[in-house]
Amino acid sequence: MSRRYFGTDGVRGAYGGPVVNEPFFARLGAAAGAWAGRRGAVLIGRDTRFSGPALAQALGRGLGAAGLEPRSLGVLPTPAVARAVREAGAVLGAVVTASHNPAGDNGVKFFQADGRKLADEEEARIEALLPEEPPAGPSPALAESRGALEAYVAAVSGLLPAGALRGWTVVLDTAHGATAETSPLVLQGLGARVIALGGAPDGRNINAGVGSEHPEALAARVAAAGARLGVAHDGDGDRCILCDELGAVLDGDEILTVLALDALERGALPANTLVVTVQSNLGVDAAVAAAGGRVVRAPVGDRYVVERMRAEGASLGGESSGHIVCAEISPAGDGLVAALKVMEVMRRTGRPLSELRRRLRKFPQASEAVAVREKIPLERMAALGAAIREVEAALGARGRVLVRYSGTEPKLRLLVEGPEEAGVRAALVRLRTAARADGA
Repeated sequence: MSRRYFGTDGVRGAYGGPVVNEPFFARLGAAAGAWAGRRGAVLIGRDTRFSGPALAQALGRGLGAAGLEPRSLGVLPTPAVARAVREAGAVLGAVVTASHNPAGDNGVKFFQADGRKLADEEEARIEALLPEEPPAGPSPALAESRGALEAYVAAVSGLLPAGALRGWTVVLDTAHGATAETSPLVLQGLGARVIALGGAPDGRNINAGVGSEHPEALAARVAAAGARLGVAHDGDGDRCILCDELGAVLDGDEILTVLALDALERGALPANTLVVTVQSNLGVDAAVAAAGGRVVRAPVGDRYVVERMRAEGASLGGESSGHIVCAEISPAGDGLVAALKVMEVMRRTGRPLSELRRRLRKFPQASEAVAVREKIPLERMAALGAAIREVEAALGARGRVLVRYSGTEPKLRLLVEGPEEAGVRAALVRLRTAARADGA
């Protein structure tokens, strides 16, 4: 079944547009309630965007009209909502967020009762149940469900011993988003001195030059402060980007490699398997294979990673963007959990992050997100298809090409990986030129 409104990670778009508006969210809530097919509580969290309260209220209106009991969790990171849904035995969970997108965007992610995101087929069924009009009548105030924030902070804090970060200085960038309260509470509670960036949300500054998409200020502050490391989240807290003590940024591939190699050496990586996406660098495969493990790839999107993890019996997976899933701890990507797991490795080994990261030797890679007016089917882009074939033939088994549309933005994503940087960059220019010739 095809989907019209759901993308790689829920529904997302500009607030006030044809999809992200109160009437549509009321319809979507009614459809999700009909799909759920049983009565019970629905927990709704949100990030700090100015449009969040109204959209959450509209979503709750639709869910209530379908016979469910919507309850507000207020501002809460996405992984904390997933955890709350699982722990409370709720029928459904929802987070009103547009993740790393600008403040003018918003959206919603749904979670099933076990805390996992919905599969494509389930989202398609919800779309098929969309009513033509939003439910009639006023929107009653959402009932509040308290305690989810405190429960999340307590659970995550327990990943390290009490006082484990005493003497550490950590620079923390919460992107003016949903982790502005939770992550400082956890790190300070473990004894760290926290230098805060992006910690003053006003509804319109989420992700604005801060967070995992903009780690430059984080890196500079880590180096200037002599911090042990830096941690950056995105707006809803399911991503993590790190910075070592020298001010160098680590992406998700490097974080996953640090965690996977440590687990392999301890005999603690289930199935000796790490799950990544097609976007991840080939150097990850080489590093994990050298340590006796294997890498399995999934389509881009953390829920596809989770699906493949379940199929493979794996407990660790993620994306180069910084979505890291530690399945033994959380049913969803959790940026704070990923950061704490890396800190655990640093404590156990006594090695700084700048040393731990060196075991991943990345293949030269060049990528670009090309803004497009419309998502022309790739099979109809003759020039681009020819360019892809030419580049793949030149690279052979020494590299790869990945071309796909973003599931959340109007962009064509191009990636080339190979043995030599100049050739990789030239190939990327070749692909971009061909895409433009096809009207992208």
